[in-house]
Amino acid sequence: MEDWIIRLVEWGHYWGVALLMLLETIFPPIPSEVIMTVAGVSSARGTMNLAGTIAAGTAGAMLGNWIWYWVALKFGEKRMQIFIDRYSRWLTLDWDEVERGQRLFRTHGSIIVLIARMLPTLRSLISIPAGLFGMTFRRFMIFSTIGTAGWTAALACAGYFLGSQFDDVEKWLGPISTLVIAGIVLTYVWRLVRWKPNPVPKPLDVRSDTHPKA
Repeated sequence: MEDWIIRLVEWGHYWGVALLMLLETIFPPIPSEVIMTVAGVSSARGTMNLAGTIAAGTAGAMLGNWIWYWVALKFGEKRMQIFIDRYSRWLTLDWDEVERGQRLFRTHGSIIVLIARMLPTLRSLISIPAGLFGMTFRRFMIFSTIGTAGWTAALACAGYFLGSQFDDVEKWLGPISTLVIAGIVLTYVWRLVRWKPNPVPKPLDVRSDTHPKA
């Protein structure tokens, strides 16, 4: 995977970085850890400017974040509940968990979005509850941009440092990409094996013979 990422960054420069980060946000298994590290290496070698690289990565990711937010907002809570109830086994999620998240989101939504933008997989998925639970677009954009810019800057700067220190940095990118994707797959499999739906409360047992006799 890292080979075509390297080629696209070298060919498209800032546009390539933005496009890759957009794809990464919409399809999380494409690792931003590799994309922005490659972009940082290119910046260290003079192909791109580091500040421009960070801006391009942030812009691409934020476009993807907005798409997920808009989809969740338009999809609506009722349709989302039907979808989750139908596919809860494969999503390893049920509606009770969603409602608990909703209560937490109403109180700490801004900080949750900010932190999630710097965590694997959650960087993309956090846009869905933000839109679903009606987080204002202004707050969503502000805290998403701060978190996304921080994450892309950290990765780009790491790549910039590596690029200035080593001649053959590409040999590190393959293992990094493999580890990130393997981590995502293993986490999902672990949740799939261990996940159990919350038990449905049993209705009260009301019997006719419980009424007092005349």
